[in-house]
Parts: sequence; structure tokens; C-alpha cells
Amino acid sequence: MATRLAALRERIAAAARQAGRSPEEITLVAVSKTVPAERIAAAIAAGQLTFGENRVQEAARKFPALRRTAPGLKLHLVGALQTNKTREAVRLFDVIESLDRPRLADALAAAADKEGRLPRLYVEVNLGDEPQKSGIPRAEADAFIEACRARFGEALVGVMGIPPVGVDPRPHFAWLAACARRHGLPVISMGMSEDFEAAIAVGATEIRLGRALFGERPAALRLPSRPETD
Repeated sequence: MATRLAALRERIAAAARQAGRSPEEITLVAVSKTVPAERIAAAIAAGQLTFGENRVQEAARKFPALRRTAPGLKLHLVGALQTNKTREAVRLFDVIESLDRPRLADALAAAADKEGRLPRLYVEVNLGDEPQKSGIPRAEADAFIEACRARFGEALVGVMGIPPVGVDPRPHFAWLAACARRHGLPVISMGMSEDFEAAIAVGATEIRLGRALFGERPAALRLPSRPETD
């Protein structure tokens, strides 16, 4: 694990330098969905402290105990969030990257009032306007970001997006980076195992890597992608 992590960090640093950027500008989020707690613990021992999970219930099973061993651990929700899971998500996560619709904004505001805390929030944009994917449509993104900023204030810090499969991701990354700049949002979460170097070149401040660090997940453990049901 230490060797894989060091190799990844070197690739990240090389991509940043190639783009004329500092490697310190890039946060690596290790996406640990379906990864057993003992492998996550090995990553923690190797110095990785920021993780991303797709599902609230899976994270709730694994991370409370891991937090006790690593007080600096940060946990991001990178998967679609059902409104009936918002209160638990607000309790558990430091960052919610998948704010993508007004109804979810309502639920998060209510959960934050009840829990007395509000994680940092990113608006997720559906970069390819794909009907099977989460995210606010591009055409609605500016108005939704403005509404969320008015509602959540400084807790809204970034944008997140996933380009369509099988196309050049760079125009999609460039659009998302421009969107973040337009709204003065400092965090641009884009780029995964297969395209993170392109994302860094365009301006990503956060990349989400799962397979590149933990390897391929067994087919039997792969979960359906990004549920939409509220």
C-alpha cells in the first residue's frame, strides 16, 4: 500500500509540475467503496487521511472505528445522497460532494439544523447531461450554485463532476473549472483513476482515486452506480 500510494503521489506531482502548478494544490481523495476496513487502515498507516465513500451505510460501518485511530481523517461522500439519509450523512461526513437538486438542499438544511453541524458542500454538475447520472444539469448549474451559496454561505466551497465515458474529458473539465471560477469557489473536484492527470492539467484541486490505489474491485462486490431514489 505504501508503495502504491507513493507512486500515485509522484504521478500527481508530475502532472501538477507539467501544468505549472504546485503539487500541494492537489488533494487526493482515496475512494474506498467496497474496500475492507483493514485495507483502509493500511492506507492510513501509509499516510493517506482523506477518503471518499459512495454510500452512507457502508461508511457508517467502517469509519467510526477508523476515526478513533486517525484523528486527522477526513471523509467525503462522493456518491448520490438520498434525502432520507441526509441526517446520518451530516453526522458522519466532513464533506458532501453530491449536492445536486433543490430537494436535497432542503433536506441538508433541515438535517444541519437538527444536528448542529453542516459539512462542507460541493455542487455536483452532470457534465454530459446524461439522464442516468446524478448532478444538476449544466444549464441550471449557475442558478443552483447561487441559490445554494445564499442558503449555505461559506459551507458551499466547490463543484464536482464526472465526464461521460469514452469521450475526451478535457472540455468537460475545463467547463467545470470555469464554473468554479465564475462563482469564486476554491474547490474543483474532478478526475478519477483513468483521467486524473488531464483533470490536474485543467485545474482540478481535488482528485478521486479508487482503483489506482486499491486495485480492481471483485465483480461480486461492485455496487450499482449512484442511486437516485429519494
